[in-house]
Amino acid sequence: MRLRRVGAKNQPSYRIVVADSRAARDGAFVDHIGHYNPRTDPPTIVIDEEKALKWLRVGVQPSDAVAHMLKNLGTLDRVKEE
Repeated sequence: MRLRRVGAKNQPSYRIVVADSRAARDGAFVDHIGHYNPRTDPPTIVIDEEKALKWLRVGVQPSDAVAHMLKNLGTLDRVKEE
């Protein structure tokens, strides 16, 4: 689970995707679970929690940035409780 950069030059926004670790940053992905826009104040984070929980239960490892977002939303805590 990681961020995939989209948007124009100097105007980044990111999609949160489930991808094989061997795939390129903006390459092939398995599932799209949300998006992140750091240019708004405060930054916009939208994650489909059901999809995120499904992938985390299967064993997907989130990147550091995505793990921080999931922790702030409380999703990682829900997985650890089970």
